[in-house]
Amino acid sequence: MPLTRQDAWSQDEDLLLAEVVLRNIREGGTQLKAFEEVGKQLSRTAAACGFRWNSYVRKQYKSGIELAKKQRKEAKKQVKAQEVTEEAQAAASETLSPVHEKQEKQSNLSIEAVKQYLDDLYEKAGVLNSQGDQKEKIRGLEKQIYYLSAENEKLETKLRSMEEDYRALIDIMERAKKRVGPKDEEKQQKMNFQVEGKGNLEKVEK
Repeated sequence: MPLTRQDAWSQDEDLLLAEVVLRNIREGGTQLKAFEEVGKQLSRTAAACGFRWNSYVRKQYKSGIELAKKQRKEAKKQVKAQEVTEEAQAAASETLSPVHEKQEKQSNLSIEAVKQYLDDLYEKAGVLNSQGDQKEKIRGLEKQIYYLSAENEKLETKLRSMEEDYRALIDIMERAKKRVGPKDEEKQQKMNFQVEGKGNLEKVEK
């Protein structure tokens, strides 16, 4: 039996986990199935994938989860509408079948009927192709959202770290000003520091 990994999760692994879980939500699958799929790809257990999703990754993709649920709901509506259409067509076919049989016995189909039948087929094929293109575009946009969300989180963390560093530096300089001797007091009072809009320290003469 192969050993399962015990190391920390990387950003790429989190993105893979999010993409597979959201795809399963969108397509009406279960999260357990998604965890098993990711576990096989990353040599991790389904339980480890589930824990990672619930403890960390899910919080980063709240908007993605809502979007996936909405798409699943729309897909169910389309399937139901298709079923109703097929049932109606079947019922109409059964109703008209005696008439069609009689017409076939009397004469061949007219050119107009054949033309109409072909036009309907071309129209249906065009609708199917359009739906396929839209699904591909949606998947591409979702992947961009996943990557941009992760990048935004990284930048926010970096910004918080820089702000903490600047506060610590300013605090050190304030304490240094208080420790200046009497001879340098007058000179120190003429000098001050302020933080520019870009976060850089600037010396200001009073």
